[in-house]
Amino acid sequence: MPGDQVSIDDVEAAAGRLAGVAHRTPVLRSRTLDERTGGRLHLKAENLQRIGAFKFRGAYNHLAALDPAVRADGVLTCSSGNHSQAVALSARLHDTRAVVLMPEDAPASKVAATEGYGAEVLRFDRYRQDREEITAETSARLGLHVVHAYDDPFVIAGQGTVAMELFEETGPLDVLVVCLGGGGLLAGCTVATRALAPGCRIIGVEPMDRPAGRRAREEGAPVTVPVTPTIADGQQTAQIGSRNCAIIAPGVDDIVGVTDDEILVAMRLLFERLKVVVEPSGASALAAILAGRVDVEGQTVGVTLSGGNIDIVQFTGLLGGPSAA
Repeated sequence: MPGDQVSIDDVEAAAGRLAGVAHRTPVLRSRTLDERTGGRLHLKAENLQRIGAFKFRGAYNHLAALDPAVRADGVLTCSSGNHSQAVALSARLHDTRAVVLMPEDAPASKVAATEGYGAEVLRFDRYRQDREEITAETSARLGLHVVHAYDDPFVIAGQGTVAMELFEETGPLDVLVVCLGGGGLLAGCTVATRALAPGCRIIGVEPMDRPAGRRAREEGAPVTVPVTPTIADGQQTAQIGSRNCAIIAPGVDDIVGVTDDEILVAMRLLFERLKVVVEPSGASALAAILAGRVDVEGQTVGVTLSGGNIDIVQFTGLLGGPSAA
């Protein structure tokens, strides 16, 4: 595996490995969204990616680049759901074993999907146990190679293909707004954007009560913050990765927070007007624009819809009230 640096060459190499395996997801447009925001929004629909999220790109790129002898022994990861599914499917496609550590409160649909792809799921308490420590201990005990959910050069490069594909379809953008959890997607998109559209502003979006990205950007290094409850379970990491921070801190123009209520507004609008189902974490970038936290007036804007893995019970429970559209 390479060092910490990730370049546009690595993103292009990832695109080659993913060709014919990952979906080239559509870019959605909406006159309603343009009228409400004053911008020209282009939504990169990674909710329609394999396993229902962008995470497949990074996980598959990592496994495809592994030494075959290492890959044959099996892989381990720790994730609340989307990366777990991505590693599980990638391992199945490479005919190897996958063991996945998932929080006890991970959505049941994501656990079921991960097991459905053939992975062995082990549970842990995200509020009491440190995920890095339990991952290291389990890796040593089982002798499995770790595929980190975000703090990994191959994962970062794979996620960067989201922005690469977007620019290939839209041309240069004025602004790119990206969901931020551990930082793999934002870091990868930053690498691609700075190479392909250096004048484009890059904005990361994370839960309002989990300022890990904002703190890291201010400090120039990862900062651990409390893990607080939020409907955006995919963005509940206590800090962003060190490799991710090294790219994000100097590379992005701003990171903003959104509330659960603002995310719900975006989810509802996507469903009612675009007929698209997006999970809470996947809707956070659009939520920031709709809430006025990112100025897009008169600008051409790229927006990541990073995932759509939400079960019908949770979806209807969250959005079952009167429409605000």
